[in-house]
Amino acid sequence: MKYDVIIIGAGPGGIFSAYELVRLDPQLKVAVFEAGHALDKRHCPIDGEKIKTCIGCKSCSIMSGFGGAGAFSDGKYNITNDFGGTLYEYIGKKHALELMQYVDEINMRYGGEGTKLYSTAGSRFKTLCIQNDLHLLDASVRHLGTDINFIVLENLYAELKDKVDFFFDTPVQAVRVVDGGYEIDCKQGTYCCTDCIISVGRSGSKWMETVCKDLDIPTESTRVDIGVRVELPAEVFAHLTDELYESKIVYRTEKYGDRVRTFCMNPKGAVVNENTNGIITVNGHSYEDPAKQTKNTNFALLVAKHFSEPFKDSNGYGESIARLSNMLGGGVIVQRFGDLIRGQRSTPKRIEEAFITPTLSATPGDLSLVLPKRILDGIIEMIYALDKVAPGTANDDTLLYGVEVKFYNMEVAVNEQLESRHKGLYIIGDGSGITHSLSHASASGVHVARSIVAK
Repeated sequence: MKYDVIIIGAGPGGIFSAYELVRLDPQLKVAVFEAGHALDKRHCPIDGEKIKTCIGCKSCSIMSGFGGAGAFSDGKYNITNDFGGTLYEYIGKKHALELMQYVDEINMRYGGEGTKLYSTAGSRFKTLCIQNDLHLLDASVRHLGTDINFIVLENLYAELKDKVDFFFDTPVQAVRVVDGGYEIDCKQGTYCCTDCIISVGRSGSKWMETVCKDLDIPTESTRVDIGVRVELPAEVFAHLTDELYESKIVYRTEKYGDRVRTFCMNPKGAVVNENTNGIITVNGHSYEDPAKQTKNTNFALLVAKHFSEPFKDSNGYGESIARLSNMLGGGVIVQRFGDLIRGQRSTPKRIEEAFITPTLSATPGDLSLVLPKRILDGIIEMIYALDKVAPGTANDDTLLYGVEVKFYNMEVAVNEQLESRHKGLYIIGDGSGITHSLSHASASGVHVARSIVAK
């Protein structure tokens, strides 16, 4: 079957590519191929009662399907060039921000109206952080919440389903360059297109590496972020989260000079499992609906590791650490901060007696047997630094879940249109290694769609 444009991946980059293509040119014949399920079929079997841990589904509903890994995130759209990717290096800072604001307008139109836009501009916490050798990054943050984010995705799918051909549970096996365009091989058959947009997200990193190798597309090794997810009573960070919702705070350690950062803060949220290529890691969600909120706030503390000669497989390094955690804990490990700094493993009894109720059923254990000393030292330093601006962070009962790993794709060589060395083959979103967030990935989709229609 012949299409004008085929999009591989139905995450935010793929969705906003499809949306903008059919908005600008309704006559275009567009198809989206997605390895995961349709939105209404995305259900994680973990219920906390009969099924308490990951059972290794063939297609992880948390990571894949319509909406991508962001579908069950807490729906934070950070409108900033300070973090979330390097899209601005390709299209300019002004244009990148304009596209992120355009994405925000669409989200508001399709169910996000009434949600709050937070901003760090002029915040008194910026001064407080600097006084304590912490650095609060600038951003406007739209928090949809996991529940409203899902509604927005439902409405976007309803808008697109009659204008775009969706192929769910249809992994693409190969992409081939042919005269006049591209061929897409799936188990069900071969499909042709003039232009092809690849938007496979972080979970498609290994597949993306294979495609780049097959099509001789240059790539550069990037980084892997390794750390833990911190869970503590919501009151500890309430003075920051009530005003800013999410605070991206960076700290440079005294011992090694490494940078440790907060990531994905979820006020009154829940800690969850994630399955990436068969490896169980940890993440966090939060909800806009007060009825779904918890008494805890969680956030990640991450240390970025870059590698050079002779070792370049940053994702492989992160995977090996995550596999070690899975081997010791049968999945995610949880440890009280007080136990960690005293050099003792947490036990079910100590977790049960803590003045905080965990939101994730994890295996009590010892993170010092999993995380490299340099990374663990940095995390401990950061917790004590955060305790100065949010007293209570370094309490004995603060829970640390490990490991949290953020895998980044190899950065793919593309031009200012995000087009590879093959004309008409575009690589966008987190799968490109260029974007690392919902807002940047969505903006990259809009940018490429406009480039295709313009030509």
